[in-house]
Amino acid sequence: MTAPALKLTVYGTPGPQGSKTRNAVGALYESSAKVKPWREAVKTAALDALHHDDAWTALACPVWLDVQFSLRRPKNHYGTGRNAGQLKASAPAYPTGKPDLDKLVRSTQDALKDAGVLADDSVVASVSALKVYVLWGDALRTPGAVIKVWRLTDFLKESQP
Repeated sequence: MTAPALKLTVYGTPGPQGSKTRNAVGALYESSAKVKPWREAVKTAALDALHHDDAWTALACPVWLDVQFSLRRPKNHYGTGRNAGQLKASAPAYPTGKPDLDKLVRSTQDALKDAGVLADDSVVASVSALKVYVLWGDALRTPGAVIKVWRLTDFLKESQP
């Protein structure tokens, strides 16, 4: 199987992008204060990875973006007293509340564009994304994301005789 064109591990709290709020004078701003730090973390990780690749050019071909977001579990998923640190039996296996997965992907795509990984976020033709809790299965040990970017044209070359 084709290796991804780029694989990044980004540490930090993933921030959703998309919801906007108006301030008292009517200007729009992002509702989540986590967007800017998250985009900066993704951009920094991408620039660090591309620093050693002088031949890299922003991908303008169709790409597949695969992202696994690792989120911190809420405190109410754990017991109290002598059960502190023990996960409750009722704790869900996957995060189903906020932040919205599509908004996490949006902020990540925009950061990849800003870093020069993607020529534009419109080149993303396929997305697979997952929200998991830290330390669950193969998730990161701290909040963040594992991001893989494949050129879809590489898959076409493999499938042709």
